[in-house]
Amino acid sequence: MKKIILALFAIGIAVPSFAQVVTLPEVVVSARNYKYLDDVNNASAAQPVQMLERYATTYDVRDSEYYEDEYDKYFISFFIPKGKILAAYDDEGNLLRTIEKYENVKLPLAVSKTAAKEYPGWKIIKDAYLVSYHDNLGVTKKEYKLVLEKGNNRIRIKTDENGNIL
Repeated sequence: MKKIILALFAIGIAVPSFAQVVTLPEVVVSARNYKYLDDVNNASAAQPVQMLERYATTYDVRDSEYYEDEYDKYFISFFIPKGKILAAYDDEGNLLRTIEKYENVKLPLAVSKTAAKEYPGWKIIKDAYLVSYHDNLGVTKKEYKLVLEKGNNRIRIKTDENGNIL
Protein backbone atom coordinates (compact mmCIF):
# COMPACT_ATOMS: atom_id res chain seq x y z
CA MET A 1 0.00 0.00 0.00
CA LYS A 2 2.88 2.33 0.85
CA LYS A 3 4.49 1.60 -2.53
CA ILE A 4 1.29 2.53 -4.38
CA ILE A 5 0.96 5.82 -2.51
CA LEU A 6 4.63 6.65 -3.10
CA ALA A 7 4.28 5.77 -6.81
CA LEU A 8 1.20 8.03 -7.18
CA PHE A 9 3.00 10.82 -5.35
CA ALA A 10 6.04 10.51 -7.64
CA ILE A 11 3.82 10.55 -10.75
CA GLY A 12 1.96 13.58 -9.40
CA ILE A 13 5.21 15.50 -9.05
CA ALA A 14 6.67 14.36 -12.38
CA VAL A 15 3.66 15.09 -14.65
CA PRO A 16 3.70 18.91 -14.29
CA SER A 17 7.33 18.98 -15.38
CA PHE A 18 6.23 17.80 -18.83
CA ALA A 19 3.65 20.60 -19.22
CA GLN A 20 3.93 22.98 -22.15
CA VAL A 21 4.70 26.63 -21.72
CA VAL A 22 2.11 28.72 -23.55
CA THR A 23 2.59 32.43 -24.19
CA LEU A 24 -0.56 34.45 -24.71
CA PRO A 25 -0.82 37.52 -26.90
CA GLU A 26 -0.58 40.88 -25.20
CA VAL A 27 -3.91 42.45 -24.25
CA VAL A 28 -4.28 46.22 -24.11
CA VAL A 29 -6.91 47.48 -21.67
CA SER A 30 -8.26 50.89 -22.54
CA ALA A 31 -9.97 53.16 -20.03
CA ARG A 32 -11.37 55.46 -22.67
CA ASN A 33 -14.64 56.50 -21.03
CA TYR A 34 -13.65 56.34 -17.38
CA LYS A 35 -14.55 60.02 -16.81
CA TYR A 36 -18.17 59.34 -17.77
CA LEU A 37 -18.45 56.36 -15.47
CA ASP A 38 -16.79 58.27 -12.60
CA ASP A 39 -19.17 61.21 -13.04
CA VAL A 40 -22.45 59.34 -13.40
CA ASN A 41 -21.73 56.26 -11.28
CA ASN A 42 -23.81 56.37 -8.15
CA ALA A 43 -23.55 53.40 -5.77
CA SER A 44 -27.12 54.01 -4.61
CA ALA A 45 -28.53 54.02 -8.16
CA ALA A 46 -30.76 51.15 -9.20
CA GLN A 47 -29.24 48.10 -10.87
CA PRO A 48 -30.79 48.74 -14.34
CA VAL A 49 -29.28 52.23 -14.29
CA GLN A 50 -25.80 50.97 -13.46
CA MET A 51 -26.06 48.20 -16.06
CA LEU A 52 -27.05 50.51 -18.91
CA GLU A 53 -24.42 53.11 -17.98
CA ARG A 54 -21.70 50.44 -17.97
CA TYR A 55 -22.88 49.22 -21.37
CA ALA A 56 -22.69 52.76 -22.81
CA THR A 57 -19.19 53.09 -21.34
CA THR A 58 -17.88 49.91 -22.94
CA TYR A 59 -19.59 50.41 -26.30
CA ASP A 60 -17.07 50.82 -29.12
CA VAL A 61 -18.52 52.79 -32.01
CA ARG A 62 -15.63 51.68 -34.23
CA ASP A 63 -16.93 48.09 -34.11
CA SER A 64 -20.44 49.24 -35.01
CA GLU A 65 -22.05 48.61 -38.37
CA TYR A 66 -22.69 52.37 -38.62
CA TYR A 67 -19.04 53.36 -38.34
CA GLU A 68 -17.43 55.14 -41.28
CA ASP A 69 -14.19 57.12 -41.30
CA GLU A 70 -15.75 60.25 -42.76
CA TYR A 71 -18.08 61.09 -39.82
CA ASP A 72 -16.95 63.02 -36.75
CA LYS A 73 -19.79 62.18 -34.34
CA TYR A 74 -22.13 59.27 -33.79
CA PHE A 75 -25.39 59.27 -31.85
CA ILE A 76 -26.25 55.89 -30.37
CA SER A 77 -29.37 55.00 -28.36
CA PHE A 78 -29.47 52.33 -25.67
CA PHE A 79 -32.80 51.02 -24.38
CA ILE A 80 -34.04 48.79 -21.59
CA PRO A 81 -37.65 48.57 -20.37
CA LYS A 82 -37.03 51.00 -17.50
CA GLY A 83 -34.72 53.47 -19.21
CA LYS A 84 -32.85 54.83 -22.15
CA ILE A 85 -29.62 56.63 -22.98
CA LEU A 86 -28.89 58.80 -25.98
CA ALA A 87 -25.10 58.99 -26.24
CA ALA A 88 -22.80 60.99 -28.53
CA TYR A 89 -19.42 59.50 -29.43
CA ASP A 90 -16.57 60.96 -31.45
CA ASP A 91 -14.87 59.07 -34.30
CA GLU A 92 -12.35 57.52 -31.87
CA GLY A 93 -15.07 56.06 -29.63
CA ASN A 94 -14.81 58.63 -26.83
CA LEU A 95 -18.08 59.39 -25.06
CA LEU A 96 -18.83 63.11 -25.46
CA ARG A 97 -22.25 63.53 -23.84
CA THR A 98 -25.36 61.66 -22.77
CA ILE A 99 -28.96 62.27 -21.91
CA GLU A 100 -30.51 59.57 -19.76
CA LYS A 101 -33.99 58.88 -18.43
CA TYR A 102 -35.10 56.02 -16.19
CA GLU A 103 -38.67 55.57 -14.98
CA ASN A 104 -39.92 53.88 -11.83
CA VAL A 105 -36.56 52.56 -10.68
CA LYS A 106 -35.63 51.92 -7.06
CA LEU A 107 -34.97 55.25 -5.37
CA PRO A 108 -31.88 55.90 -3.25
CA LEU A 109 -32.55 55.83 0.46
CA ALA A 110 -31.73 59.55 0.82
CA VAL A 111 -34.41 60.51 -1.74
CA SER A 112 -37.05 58.27 -0.14
CA LYS A 113 -36.28 59.59 3.34
CA THR A 114 -36.49 63.21 2.19
CA ALA A 115 -39.87 62.63 0.53
CA ALA A 116 -41.23 60.87 3.63
CA LYS A 117 -39.86 63.54 6.00
CA GLU A 118 -40.93 66.63 4.03
CA TYR A 119 -44.29 65.23 2.88
CA PRO A 120 -45.64 62.93 5.63
CA GLY A 121 -48.69 60.92 4.55
CA TRP A 122 -47.90 61.33 0.85
CA LYS A 123 -47.17 58.29 -1.30
CA ILE A 124 -44.72 58.20 -4.22
CA ILE A 125 -46.69 56.93 -7.21
CA LYS A 126 -44.26 57.71 -10.01
CA ASP A 127 -40.59 58.63 -10.31
CA ALA A 128 -38.07 59.49 -13.00
CA TYR A 129 -34.29 59.63 -12.75
CA LEU A 130 -32.68 62.06 -15.20
CA VAL A 131 -28.97 62.34 -15.96
CA SER A 132 -27.19 64.64 -18.37
CA TYR A 133 -23.45 64.39 -18.90
CA HIS A 134 -21.25 66.69 -20.99
CA ASP A 135 -17.54 65.87 -21.21
CA ASN A 136 -16.29 69.17 -22.69
CA LEU A 137 -18.06 71.29 -20.10
CA GLY A 138 -17.29 68.90 -17.25
CA VAL A 139 -20.91 69.04 -16.15
CA THR A 140 -23.01 66.15 -14.87
CA LYS A 141 -26.54 66.81 -13.67
CA LYS A 142 -28.55 64.16 -11.81
CA GLU A 143 -32.06 64.65 -10.53
CA TYR A 144 -35.11 62.70 -9.45
CA LYS A 145 -38.62 63.83 -10.36
CA LEU A 146 -41.28 62.41 -8.07
CA VAL A 147 -45.05 62.47 -8.23
CA LEU A 148 -46.61 62.28 -4.77
CA GLU A 149 -50.23 61.51 -4.03
CA LYS A 150 -52.39 62.00 -0.95
CA GLY A 151 -56.07 61.28 -1.45
CA ASN A 152 -57.11 63.13 -4.62
CA ASN A 153 -54.19 65.57 -4.46
CA ARG A 154 -50.98 65.21 -6.43
CA ILE A 155 -47.77 67.21 -6.31
CA ARG A 156 -44.48 67.02 -8.17
CA ILE A 157 -41.09 67.53 -6.56
CA LYS A 158 -37.47 67.41 -7.76
CA THR A 159 -34.50 66.26 -5.72
CA ASP A 160 -30.84 65.59 -6.37
CA GLU A 161 -29.27 62.17 -5.70
CA ASN A 162 -28.56 63.19 -2.10
CA GLY A 163 -32.21 63.96 -1.38
CA ASN A 164 -31.93 67.77 -1.44
CA ILE A 165 -35.12 69.31 -2.77
CA LEU A 166 -34.51 71.50 -5.80
